[in-house]
Amino acid sequence: MNELKELLPYLKSWNTYVDILIIALIIYKAMDLIKETRAEQLIKGIAMLIIATKVSEMLGLHTVYWLLKNAMTVGFIAILIIFQPELRRALEHLGRGKFFAKGDMLEQEFDIMLDEINVAVAQLSKTKTGAIIVLEQETGLNEHIETGTHMDSRVTSALLLNVFIPNTPLHDGALIIRKNRIAAAGCFLPLTENQNLSKELGTRHRAALGITEMSDALVIIVSEETGVISFAMEGKLFRYLDIKSLKEIVKNNFKLKELKQPIWMKWGVKDE
Repeated sequence: MNELKELLPYLKSWNTYVDILIIALIIYKAMDLIKETRAEQLIKGIAMLIIATKVSEMLGLHTVYWLLKNAMTVGFIAILIIFQPELRRALEHLGRGKFFAKGDMLEQEFDIMLDEINVAVAQLSKTKTGAIIVLEQETGLNEHIETGTHMDSRVTSALLLNVFIPNTPLHDGALIIRKNRIAAAGCFLPLTENQNLSKELGTRHRAALGITEMSDALVIIVSEETGVISFAMEGKLFRYLDIKSLKEIVKNNFKLKELKQPIWMKWGVKDE
């Protein structure tokens, strides 16, 4: 009887642990959703504003504290406006029952996707068909995905070739790949502000440089005039690539640490 009385306080507090676990899961998934957008940088800015508010209060900087505190009050409404796309997507995930779904792809899936892209790029280059393929990484491209036609399709060489058929609605836009899925095609990208580029570079190359200047995306470009294969990252353009070198440069610069393997594969255990 005495042992039961000793355990009673712990039994009463079980709901506290469940409460903490639920909040932790919600925060984790919210952070996972934010990673797909540029809101991650805005969150860091808000965190710095909160820290500055507390520091000004501790140091007795009354005017600064008053300004920051009022900015935080107005900022709450601003957050709802700024993060409207992210909030909408979170509710859509919840409605589809995918809020707790795992989104990472295996390294093997990445290799398969890259092989499909290479097959398509080789054919596009051979036929001198213009194309621009964007691989999203940590910086989300949702605002650019929204400008195109949503697809949410598996990456295959046949589908890539069909998207870039000349004189079709999606031919002139960019195709954006998120993880191992085609998120959208016919997307509009910002043009580079670099004024020192060669005049022989067309809109595709300038758009490829533009998106890599504002994100960590990797971009593959096929010239419509010459069939030359190019690759863009971090505002830099690499031209006259062959399929083998293209595959190497994409694989070396794609953040493979994002691609998680099951623990049994890491231990060398075969999945039979």
